[in-house]
Amino acid sequence: MSGRTLEGQSARRPASIAAVDRLDVLVLVDNVTDQLSSNPGDVQSEFANLMKSGLRTISGEAICCAQHGLSLLITAHRAGTSHTVLFDTGPEGYAIERNSRLLGVDFGAVESLVLSHGHWDHCGGALTALRLARDGRHRPAVAVYTHPGMFRRRARRLPGGDVVPFNAIATAAEMTGTGAAVVVTPEPRLLHGDHFYVSGEIPRVTGYERGLADHLWQPEKHAAWEPDPLILDERFLAAHVEGKGLVVVTGCSHAGVVNVLTQARALFPDVPLFSVMGGLHLSGAGPEKVIGDTVSDLARFGLRRIAPGHCTGWRAVTALVNAFGETAVTPLAVGKRFSF
Repeated sequence: MSGRTLEGQSARRPASIAAVDRLDVLVLVDNVTDQLSSNPGDVQSEFANLMKSGLRTISGEAICCAQHGLSLLITAHRAGTSHTVLFDTGPEGYAIERNSRLLGVDFGAVESLVLSHGHWDHCGGALTALRLARDGRHRPAVAVYTHPGMFRRRARRLPGGDVVPFNAIATAAEMTGTGAAVVVTPEPRLLHGDHFYVSGEIPRVTGYERGLADHLWQPEKHAAWEPDPLILDERFLAAHVEGKGLVVVTGCSHAGVVNVLTQARALFPDVPLFSVMGGLHLSGAGPEKVIGDTVSDLARFGLRRIAPGHCTGWRAVTALVNAFGETAVTPLAVGKRFSF
């Protein structure tokens, strides 16, 4: 099938989201590698997953590579069928290709790619991932779900005042060139029937989750850089696991993880929140100031599993463990597999 660009159409509120029998989440890219820490029974370590994929001799060449970024391979199982979504692709192609090979990932099973927002550390490996999916394809063209605001040119202002541009992410045309079907829309939608939900723009309702003060965008080439703290193109992915509740996957939580979960609960008021996983962006001089408020407000969601990773930062992870305990908090690490 040839690639194409689609303008998505969907309702602003989902009619329903189906309960799946099981949800498996394999961490393909994360900032951390941790083969040795013990895990709860529903989380497998990188080493265990490498062994399942044929590892017989431990070496540097045989283990996964950690990088600053995030990529999660998410498979929903229901009534003997399964659907697989790739959520983000890490900062560049090397890690996602190396780690997926070592972990025995069948990229031909990937049906869609959800890019959470337009930053290099979440989209840099997109063309490699799409090539892997194309070359191993068992299904029609991979659908790529994007927000129109994610393709803008962006930068960070350093404390000294210098502006450092971000590497541009792949364009919709470049992704289409791999044979993908690119869906460009700010609207929410259900994926693969009703197995997954991709949110629209996340309302900002808390008083302290204000994005990144040093984040900028450039309206056109050579124009002056303008403030872009809210990063409105970021969205979350959700799935409903039978007997447990809603698993919410977030890329960087630039909207604020409390805002993310508030929106998820409002959209699905009859489904309890079970887990949040991904980057919570509570690292850095600005975000670290709201760790206390964030951890305090997370208590009202009754989460059973919090899986922080990527940009969350060690201070926030420590605060989460202190507040909710080790039975509730299991950090992400490359190669880990979570089963809900």
